[in-house]
Amino acid sequence: MNYLAHLHLGGQTPAQLLGSLYGDFVKGLLPGRFPADIEDAIRLHRRIDAFTDAHPLIKQAMGRFPDSRRRYAGIVLDVFFDHCLARDWLQYSDVPLDAFTQTVYRVLANEPELPDRLAMIAPRMAAHDWLGSYRDFEVVGDALAGISRRLSRPEGLAGAMQELQALYRPLSEDFSAFYPQLQAFAQAALAAGRTSAG
Repeated sequence: MNYLAHLHLGGQTPAQLLGSLYGDFVKGLLPGRFPADIEDAIRLHRRIDAFTDAHPLIKQAMGRFPDSRRRYAGIVLDVFFDHCLARDWLQYSDVPLDAFTQTVYRVLANEPELPDRLAMIAPRMAAHDWLGSYRDFEVVGDALAGISRRLSRPEGLAGAMQELQALYRPLSEDFSAFYPQLQAFAQAALAAGRTSAG
């Protein structure tokens, strides 16, 4: 899952929104590095990733890509699934997408000590509405181009948009089948966290 899905799944308090994003920027052991509620959200982010990576529907979706893409299919799928979520947002949320993303940008702007790389990109994320712009399929290509610049082998994502165009319908169906299961998993984890905290 990519930024938008993690933010949607990880709980809606400011600390949960921050931790849901931090999960992509913070590696290694956590204890004592952040306030407890942010650390809990980072742990949930990691659990969501593990649930996703092991799920048969994700293995099925990855298997739709050519063998030559397999090493990078997970990256492509993460970004495409954020597109599916943004496109179909009101099926999964009672809050309009624009209102949700503005809340996220406000939380980021109000946090004085973001992790290094997130601190660099957060202003651009808000200024260009990265999260809301995923509604547009073309933005998937922009996101993949940005990711490719950070890869040791940027050519690993070359041609991915053409594959996504060809696979658009079956991958959308994979998302529709998978995401409610992921929502249920995340909601159960959040509920268990509230129970153990209380």
